[in-house]
Amino acid sequence: MIKNIVFDIGNVLAGFVWEDFYRSFGYSEEIFQKLANATVKNPMWNEMDRGAMSDEELLAGFIRNDPSIEGQIREVFENVRGMVRRYDYAIPWIRELKERGLGIYIISNFAHKAHMECADALDFLEETDGAILSYQVKLIKPDPEIYRLLCRKYGLSASECVFIDDVEKNVEAARAEGMEGIVFRTLEQVKGELAAML
Repeated sequence: MIKNIVFDIGNVLAGFVWEDFYRSFGYSEEIFQKLANATVKNPMWNEMDRGAMSDEELLAGFIRNDPSIEGQIREVFENVRGMVRRYDYAIPWIRELKERGLGIYIISNFAHKAHMECADALDFLEETDGAILSYQVKLIKPDPEIYRLLCRKYGLSASECVFIDDVEKNVEAARAEGMEGIVFRTLEQVKGELAAML
């Protein structure tokens, strides 16, 4: 029996809109692609979410990836407010599920800088019963330990949880730990699959 819903944040409860954010600076397409390759599309981005490096170390690493755009990298990372966009349905959906007696939790790969500077897009966090953001625990999905940690911290049974994420390998990892799992494609699709489980 499902008693708890465990959500990812990015592209589930809020949009990770890095493309729109980068384009808002008015860079050429060439610079845009270079920025993407040096940052979001680079393996070092995972280290930003893992939280084991300081913002200064991360910035230096991104610049090392492509020194030719150092100025643009610094400009983009001065403040990342706007890289995460709130979804208007997040709070009503959470409240609707809570009214049905379900516990609401979060496991998300999320960087400290984004948590601080995009706080206005994360107002739904106050509505949840608990959250694990990767930078806080130095673990990123799909590491099995991050799912176990949620269960230990909040006294949950994995078999009573359903995990919702837009990345299939993260959902598969949750299933391997005993949770039910739904890969988020559209809000309607997830609500339909969830209704069938509840």
